[in-house]
Amino acid sequence: MLAQLPPALQNLQLPLRLRLWDGHEFNLGPEPSVTIVVKDPTVVTQLTHPTLDSLGEAFVEGKLELEGSITEVIRVCDELSHALIEDDEGSRPVRSIHDKATDAAAISYHYDLSNEFYQLWLDQDMAYSCGYFETGSESIDQAQQDKFRHLCRKLRLQPGEYLLDVGCGWGGLSRFAAREFGVKVFGITLSKEQLALARERVKAEGLEDQVDLQLLDYRDLPQDGRFDKVVSVGMFEHVGHANLAEYSKTLFGAVREGGLVMNHGITAKHTDGRPVGRGAGEFIERYVFPNGELPHLSMMVAELSEVGLEVVDVESLRLHYARTLDHWSERLEDNLEAAAKMVPEQALRIWRLYLAGCAYAFARGWINLHQILAVKPHADGSHELPWTREDIYR
Repeated sequence: MLAQLPPALQNLQLPLRLRLWDGHEFNLGPEPSVTIVVKDPTVVTQLTHPTLDSLGEAFVEGKLELEGSITEVIRVCDELSHALIEDDEGSRPVRSIHDKATDAAAISYHYDLSNEFYQLWLDQDMAYSCGYFETGSESIDQAQQDKFRHLCRKLRLQPGEYLLDVGCGWGGLSRFAAREFGVKVFGITLSKEQLALARERVKAEGLEDQVDLQLLDYRDLPQDGRFDKVVSVGMFEHVGHANLAEYSKTLFGAVREGGLVMNHGITAKHTDGRPVGRGAGEFIERYVFPNGELPHLSMMVAELSEVGLEVVDVESLRLHYARTLDHWSERLEDNLEAAAKMVPEQALRIWRLYLAGCAYAFARGWINLHQILAVKPHADGSHELPWTREDIYR
């Protein structure tokens, strides 16, 4: 029976079993922990050159099923791809079109899926970004509250200050900053579903006088320096490489002299921002984040610096995001039956691969997460930042 398999799949010694549409099974190594159930015969040929994109596409389209824990599935499929495909350095970075209409459509595709679906696996405040783990053993709820506090402390928020929250999502950080640090907040998003629920939560907490959330494109923000501080979390991944200069200029124009800007977002492994290899980046572009483009840390620092913002602190939270995604993936896997009633089957397949796959990618350094703190200096070059970081950790 083994001779029926393409030669490339023989003698791989992977913990993987193939089960064909006719019931025949082939172990590709001892003690299989994952089974690929081939439902479409054309998939067998694809398995001789299994990019992460093609494997993901076949699963999303129902041409194959995957048995085993989703974490183990990701690991074994990556080993399969690595064994049969030469490592590449990723495709050249694609420069997507980023205008207001295109960006709004992309945001709607990703974030307007279902508030109830996101509630299944996010924390209580629905923070859809990297948590902050002081010991690594925190719950996802605690890690997200600690992330909010970490951001607010880095911004040195003071009662009565005016904070701009760019890409405010479901409003968790906006409400935390208003409630815990006594600031006024103006938050913006392009997701109608997010905005509706975020406003409900602002009202429920009695924060209407402090928190104003609006459906607004960042390019339409006021440029009169009215904000004391600016925070942008999980936002610049949607901006596009071509628009990073405009994005940076907009943040500069929104904040007062002496004010601080915090940019928290996913960054690329490669300095030119090209996707990671073997098809992982292509899968995310096609199915998860249309028009998403990750800049390298150096690219973002250069753009912020060019417009006049002085970068004063940078912190990598790569392993924090791996842990965050582990939590999200585990919570989704524990609620698959409920999730199947909320979103289409194909969407659920995408998200199962996406969350587990991203946890794997962050853990292995394929992508990173950086918090970049910058200041808009006064005309004489001065600013009010403390001499050390000591105050952040008190």
